[in-house]
Amino acid sequence: MKKIITIAVTLLLLIANTTYTVNADTPAPPNINGDGVVLMDATTGEILYGKNIDEAFPPASTTKIMTALLALENCKLDDVVTVSNDFTSKDLELLDGNRINIANGEKITVKDLLYALLLRSANDAAVALADHISGSVPEFANLMNKRAKELGCTSASFQNPNGLYNPNHKVSARDLAIILRELASHPEFGEIASTISYTMAPTNKTDPNLTKRDRTLNNENKLLYKNFPSYYYEGTEGGKTGYTIQSLHSYVACATRDNHRLIVTILHSKDKTFFQDTRALFDYGFQNFQLKKMYSKGDVVTYFKERDGNRISLLASEDFYYVNDTTSSKVPTFKFDETSLENKYFHKGDVVSNLNMKLNSEKIGTLKLVSSSDYNPKTASINSISKNIKNNKIIYIIGLLIVLFLLNLYRIKRKSVLRRKRYIKYKRLK
Repeated sequence: MKKIITIAVTLLLLIANTTYTVNADTPAPPNINGDGVVLMDATTGEILYGKNIDEAFPPASTTKIMTALLALENCKLDDVVTVSNDFTSKDLELLDGNRINIANGEKITVKDLLYALLLRSANDAAVALADHISGSVPEFANLMNKRAKELGCTSASFQNPNGLYNPNHKVSARDLAIILRELASHPEFGEIASTISYTMAPTNKTDPNLTKRDRTLNNENKLLYKNFPSYYYEGTEGGKTGYTIQSLHSYVACATRDNHRLIVTILHSKDKTFFQDTRALFDYGFQNFQLKKMYSKGDVVTYFKERDGNRISLLASEDFYYVNDTTSSKVPTFKFDETSLENKYFHKGDVVSNLNMKLNSEKIGTLKLVSSSDYNPKTASINSISKNIKNNKIIYIIGLLIVLFLLNLYRIKRKSVLRRKRYIKYKRLK
């Protein structure tokens, strides 16, 4: 019996790790090759479909999206990279596969190296960028892993800038999607990654016997080619393929339609169907899910009621979006505890609360609330008393008149008593 229970629990865990969809009402996703798969909404970061989303696999050249991200974050496009003198002998194992045949001492712009990295998937361009940014491949790998953690990645373990196989070089489909989400926020990526063909500029080491064709880079992302209708996908902004014998096929891509950007990552696929699979996932995402804006930055989300009855508007600190099934009319909900602010001091523009936004009872994000004015609990108490006096002015006036009337009656009565006493005294003397 224990054995049966153990097997059942194991199967449930395997199933839980295998597939993921937004909710039970979502239509069935397409059948996708690849052991690690993610379809992510780029605006919210929500995973719309996934398979083994947190299992790490060797990513091959899809690694280069992290290298590209670090290059855009740490360099300017017109920065000039001087290739180190020992470049051809150093890290030789990292220079196999696609190359642009960089020469020792060659000066190449970061822009041209990024085109070589993302279009031709040049491994030597990746190493040149790594050396330029961090001084060495190991130090750059440390930077890759540090940045991955900052982005919220949990499984990324990068060992090199280009993805040539290393048993310790792994990343999950979810983490790769997180990285591409950040990279896609840089407009330079979309410009470079969506270019069909690019010719690098001559350098100080350009061989005069070579033609422009030798450094003309053609994009390997077939989703961009209109003349291949079986592959072309309208709205594709960029992508990156990857393959080694050990890593198998991998692919990442992003596409936007009607201001709705989706991200696809596919890892460890035995079949070379990633272009078709990505098209199917994009269709699934765009057809079945909607990106909706609930608040714009500065919109009033709720109010904080002071003791004196005045209300302070609490505003959205940024635009808040959510993704919902196209057949659903449900909207996110939240609970706000006004009492949490009663004894707090805050100024106009301060973040005063974090709202947990929920949809279908599931947390979908956090919205920071910003105060529209200053608040001092001590001043608020004084103002409350003052306001109570003002609100009860008539009552206080009537009360004051009654008091004055009673005092006057007392004064008149007192005078009457004194006159009577004097009269009695006068009579006695007489």
